[in-house]
Amino acid sequence: MGLRQTLMGFVYTAQISVPTVVEAALGRPATEKCDARLASWASALLRHAEVDLVVRGRENAGDGSEPMIVMSNHQSLYDIPVLFCALPGRLRMVAKKELFRVPVWGRAMRAAGFVCIDRGDREQAVSSLQEGSRLLREGTHVWIAPEGTRSATGRLGPFKSGGFRMALDSGCRILPVAIDGTRRVLPAKGFVVQNKQRIVVTVLPPIDPRAYGFERRKELAHDVRLAIATALGQADTVRGETAV
Repeated sequence: MGLRQTLMGFVYTAQISVPTVVEAALGRPATEKCDARLASWASALLRHAEVDLVVRGRENAGDGSEPMIVMSNHQSLYDIPVLFCALPGRLRMVAKKELFRVPVWGRAMRAAGFVCIDRGDREQAVSSLQEGSRLLREGTHVWIAPEGTRSATGRLGPFKSGGFRMALDSGCRILPVAIDGTRRVLPAKGFVVQNKQRIVVTVLPPIDPRAYGFERRKELAHDVRLAIATALGQADTVRGETAV
């Protein structure tokens, strides 16, 4: 049963990727079309896996008209469709370069406005964050997983600084989001989808980076991480850390 769901995930992904790549070859695909395809894809993946999605604190995201930097923990590739279903407004993600190497899907991501980042190349990483800032100016939410990779255990890892620099440069508020349960659907390095799992998404109150400034950027990262850790029931570990 799980293997069938995994294969259907590939089918759904191909269904939105192929037309997007074709349109990109003929000229930039319409953003609204990409939005509709992503919403349909995300809903289909969760429906087919019979996911019980619970979203708490959705009001903290507002009506989706204010562009914010969405920061969440990262447990699974299923975090992606879950966030598309849980949050209002247009959403794009900053994703590691490896995802863009996936045939067809990677080209479709780039055409749809997803941002590729190579953390091993500082100049390219800076350029990617600038691209993220451009999306924010255009009214798009930008999702970044500050852990930088999926957690194999579900424990919240250390945060990288790039997303916080984007927040301080752009002045856009950070929307912390805690995701619990996606690793039971598809764990890091896993392949077979497990159905009928409950996923709880907790949307937390936005945090304004302008209240911190560049001098207190480590404190900003600490407070965002603490907010997410608290929602995951992991606050004790983060509280014991310093913000410097």
